Amino acid sequence: MFWYTGTMKNEKGSLSGSALPRRDFLKRVFAVGGLVATSRLPVLADDPAIFPKRGRYERLVLAYIHIDVGATKPFSVLHISDTHLTEAYPEEGKNKQELKRIRTQTFGGRQEEALRDSLAWAKANTDFVLHTGDLVDWMSDANMDLVKKYTGEGFFGSMGNHEFSPDMWLSKEAEGEAGKAVNAPKLKAAYPFDIRFDSKVVNGVNFVTLDDVYGTVGTDQVERFHAEVKRGLPIILCMHVPFATPAIMRADDKFWHKAGKKFETAAFPDPWGDNKRQREDAVTRDFIAYLKTEPLLKGILAGHLHITVQDRFSPTAIQYIVGGNFMFHGQEVTFA
Repeated sequence: MFWYTGTMKNEKGSLSGSALPRRDFLKRVFAVGGLVATSRLPVLADDPAIFPKRGRYERLVLAYIHIDVGATKPFSVLHISDTHLTEAYPEEGKNKQELKRIRTQTFGGRQEEALRDSLAWAKANTDFVLHTGDLVDWMSDANMDLVKKYTGEGFFGSMGNHEFSPDMWLSKEAEGEAGKAVNAPKLKAAYPFDIRFDSKVVNGVNFVTLDDVYGTVGTDQVERFHAEVKRGLPIILCMHVPFATPAIMRADDKFWHKAGKKFETAAFPDPWGDNKRQREDAVTRDFIAYLKTEPLLKGILAGHLHITVQDRFSPTAIQYIVGGNFMFHGQEVTFA
């Protein structure tokens, strides 16, 4: 049985100064031809002349973490995120074809292979798989069929922001709850779990997933979380967008804003994008403050940033962010 917690990554918000939103940055890079095809890396790894003794799964880039959570029986999970499948059928229209061309270049063209390798490895080495969002890069019939192909009955998880995007920057999209309402029916038909909020108990550990794809949560999700707390079980919170903490803020800013610049200061970067929304939205701000006092919260698994980083969130929980599965990244989390 496999679970994937799919949550989507929200494009970064407006930035001050010379910084660009992630979407604009990618568009500008395409315009100047500055993006190197990442698919060359797996091709080299597959060359038997270079790695004649390489094992089948050595292309996977795995981190290892352990959480003492009070499980009734030890088990492990492969946590992956941000696979960004980029398929579209020929009849799906001009925008879908353009996204398939551009975004397949962006993510290297080996995303489905990375997902297959990850699932095959997990089947032999772990008990479950958690996917924390952006399984697909945008909504297309072809991508939804891939979701159904690789998830099936055992799929469990949360949404990412890209799951809610029909055409990205190629058409005007409704964001926030209005956009979700428009696109939710198609996602509900492909993903066999509650895309807003869900939970699953494994060996006495309650895996709670929620949709925070634009950095915020709603009052309905807060109420449902409190209901899960009443069950009295240790909780692992699984979502797409991580909650901002000092180490995560620095890493996110270094990767997306200061790439190509040497590290010069440990000062916290100004709030931007999801971090800013988390601070400005009262429901989300209060929920985060409450979570930091909740002793049943034992860990947070998230994605969205395309980098692997962790930081303490509360006295009882560390937040673990996994790098992009499109580059064969994942992390095995052991529980006892």
